[in-house]
Amino acid sequence: MNQHRITPLTESGLLTALSVVLALAAIYLPVVGFLVVLLWPLPLVVLVVRHGLRYGVMAAAVAGLLVGILVEPLLALRLILAFGPAGIILGLAFRRRTSGVWAFGATLGAAILGQIMAVLLLLAVTNINPLTAQVDMLQSSFDTSLQLYADMGLDEEQLAKTKADIQEGIKMLTYLFPLVFILTGLLYAAVAYSTGSRVLRRLGHDVPQFPPFAEWRLPQAFLYLFGFALVGLYWGGTRQITLLYEISLNANVLAILAGLLQGMVLIHCLLRHYKVIIPLRIVVYVFVIMTPFLAQVTAMTGLIDMLFDYRRRFSARGKK
Repeated sequence: MNQHRITPLTESGLLTALSVVLALAAIYLPVVGFLVVLLWPLPLVVLVVRHGLRYGVMAAAVAGLLVGILVEPLLALRLILAFGPAGIILGLAFRRRTSGVWAFGATLGAAILGQIMAVLLLLAVTNINPLTAQVDMLQSSFDTSLQLYADMGLDEEQLAKTKADIQEGIKMLTYLFPLVFILTGLLYAAVAYSTGSRVLRRLGHDVPQFPPFAEWRLPQAFLYLFGFALVGLYWGGTRQITLLYEISLNANVLAILAGLLQGMVLIHCLLRHYKVIIPLRIVVYVFVIMTPFLAQVTAMTGLIDMLFDYRRRFSARGKK
């Protein structure tokens, strides 16, 4: 029996066509489009792993060209800039068999850089910042709702207080724009890594594994970042140094989120140690995250755990 092996060029063509289909689905499907676009780097990951960097770059360029012809050149270029670097870097990391942590970190950096380049491109071409446009839309929605409540005869003093609170919240949101890039890149990198590793394993490739959740340990730098952020918030707020305040606010939120993740790992280890059933664990996780006080306590515990490593201490005590 004759066995036909698919050539790299043929496979590149098929995966490039898949990239175009995913792009069109992301554009024209109103509800699931956001989820579909997260899978756009997947064909690039597979191509780079199986055939090398050149095929991945060529596929991204050809897919962008076809989407530009079928839809809009600016939209296609934004798509390539936003998602192409993450897919190519992840595929290259898998191909070189780097560690799972290094592969994810490099993909995260590429995803953040891609988001920044896409926003800068849109700003340079149209002079429109999509982030501020979203904030303006949110502000307009709140103003319309408050005007509706005012026409219904609600208390003007309460409405004024609510409007002031909303204005303060929107102002804080504009300060956190840098964090938006980080969290968006984190989402894109996580989806690309999880889906890419699963598909490649199904295709017979041995890809580096990410450490189990119970073994996650974030660097102590987040604890020091939290201390810097507190000092920066104080100095920036009391001395009206806006840039320092904005940087410190983003650093503070980032450090707290890192501490919350580390704290959830610690809770996971404790629940697993005491053999708590999985459904009850899930309830505990959701309850901790949804309760502001418990979430804050967990974040602080996680930040301290970065320094003292409670899991290592508990393990050493158990061995004794």
